Formats: sequence, structure tokens, C-alpha cells
Amino acid sequence: MKSMADISVEKISENQLMKFRVVVSEKNSQTEHLVTLNRADHQRLTDGKIKPEALIKKSFEFLLEQEPKESILREFDFTLINRYFSQFKSEIQKRIGVR
Repeated sequence: MKSMADISVEKISENQLMKFRVVVSEKNSQTEHLVTLNRADHQRLTDGKIKPEALIKKSFEFLLEQEPKESILREFDFTLINRYFSQFKSEIQKRIGVR
């Protein structure tokens, strides 16, 4: 089930722990989320093949296939996704062409 949502990702902090503001818009409603991503986690998961913003966007595409935008936490660390969805790591790596 593909989402009809528009996902915008803006990096708002550029440290070792990057922060992103993600806005998910559908029809007449939208949600906003704050996501933190450690640079080491980004490198380990993507082998540097895609930018952090692209990883966050693809991760939200995955999340929206699992649940409505209103069910996605408003603020969370990226690593939390795999705790809720054990297939996330292998699925996201398949989508970005890693391993």
C-alpha cells in the first residue's frame, strides 16, 4: 500500500547527532515530527550511499506503509524505528541498494 503523502525533510542540526524536521502532508491535514539520527548509524546503515535527508524520507515512506501519519511519534530517535518494526533495517537497505 503506497502512501499518497507528501514528505518534506529539513535538516535543522548538523552535529554528530543530526536533527530533522519532517512534515507529512495528506489532503487537508499534516503532521510534524522531529527525528534525531547519529552520523555513525547513518553510515552503518547506508554505507554512505544516500544523504541523511534521503534516508529519513525513505524511512517515513516505510513508516507510512505500516501506520497512518498520526500514529508516528512526534519526536524520536531514528534507531527506534527498528525496535517497533524488526524488518525495517533489511527493508530500508534493500530500498537503497545496500547489501
